[in-house]
Amino acid sequence: MEQTRTAEGAKDKAAAEVKEKPQRKRITRRKAVEEKARSYFEAMDRRDAAGMAAHWREDGVEDVVPVGLMRGREELRDFFASMFAAMPDARTTVTRLVAGEQSCAVEWRLEGTFDGAPYMGIEPTGKHVELRGLDLLEVEDDELVSNTAYFDGAGFARQIGMLPPDGSGADRAMKSAFNALTKARRALAERRGG
Repeated sequence: MEQTRTAEGAKDKAAAEVKEKPQRKRITRRKAVEEKARSYFEAMDRRDAAGMAAHWREDGVEDVVPVGLMRGREELRDFFASMFAAMPDARTTVTRLVAGEQSCAVEWRLEGTFDGAPYMGIEPTGKHVELRGLDLLEVEDDELVSNTAYFDGAGFARQIGMLPPDGSGADRAMKSAFNALTKARRALAERRGG
């Protein structure tokens, strides 16, 4: 009877170890994804465009929603180099990070002064910028393969002075003119169709 209990105990222990191994593997993958994301954002905080690009697979794709798509390390490096040249004092802080086995959500804050080079065809205004955003990173074989980055593009435009402050007289006038144009187009379309 003692041998039966010992054999059953050994089976239970072996079964527990088999269950534990996949769990450890998932934790290890999540940890690797988290470390890749943190390393990527540390390079961003250092304003190291080449260091950021080195995290990517050669054919990686980044979709910065308010800006557009970038494909490949060179395009990604050039985009971030341009951003850092425009805001030479930019600082990026990770405020929250949730990693899975192949993906990672990173909430971040970026602040800096738009007093360097032109950015996306916009001359620097000397204005201070504070943005909050979220990146959804995908990692395969320890390389970034895709990212979708979200931030408030209109908020950025307001902060640099490209759009008027929300609720200001200029903002109300701009919205009023836009609405009048929209109503005129709608009325014209109804006349043509009816």
